[in-house]
Amino acid sequence: MSSEAKVLLITGGGSGIGAETARRAAARGYRIAVNYRSREAEAKAVVAEIIGKGGQAVALPGDMAREADIVRLFDETERALGPVTHLLNSAGINGRRGRVEEYDAANLVHVLTVNVVGLMLCCREAARRMSTRHGGKGGAIVNVSSMAGTLGGRPGSSAYAASKGAVDAFTKGFAREVAAEGIRVNGLRPGMVLTEMTEGRLNDVAFRESIEASIPMGRIGRSGEIADAALWLLSDEASFITGAIVDASGGGYRI
Repeated sequence: MSSEAKVLLITGGGSGIGAETARRAAARGYRIAVNYRSREAEAKAVVAEIIGKGGQAVALPGDMAREADIVRLFDETERALGPVTHLLNSAGINGRRGRVEEYDAANLVHVLTVNVVGLMLCCREAARRMSTRHGGKGGAIVNVSSMAGTLGGRPGSSAYAASKGAVDAFTKGFAREVAAEGIRVNGLRPGMVLTEMTEGRLNDVAFRESIEASIPMGRIGRSGEIADAALWLLSDEASFITGAIVDASGGGYRI
């Protein structure tokens, strides 16, 4: 697949890992669709930066909790840039933190809808377009999960962790389903990474020190480190890898 034909759709691409992946992928010749829900200014800034460096990119709104938005997102990406050949599902929300006895049903539904159902529908749309079974030319997908899914998350994050555990299970099943149809599907599990989503809590020195003490490498991750791992999984260098979950976590958690 030539670099000119590589079209990468990034959900949640206006900030954090998604935005950094967009910048780095554009430098490698991908055409980039940066999806956003609420971070319009940030997404358009990423696109302007890419275009300013000679790349091709568009910013496209879409709520992962709305099926119609997801279908439209794929259609608009194809109209603007060509058929989607690569997909990074990085959109996700933490939801309201709290113990199980504090659960709110509406919050649970929203977290699972965005983090699980929305991601699965993105994979559905990608499969319909990429699969050789449907006349496509194949492609590669990376689903961003979390180390929280392996141990149930840090205190107060059990619902978020459950959503990411579901992503891991789905990724493996989906990968086997389409492996003979030209599509590779892998997962990426970041640990604690400094992004717009986490910076508020990480600005608390005591909290940050406690987190860093729990990571074998002794530090939190950087968005670029996760982006590089995602790009490797999307690339032809990982051509024989599918159904894998890569931990990008500094060693996980100290036990």
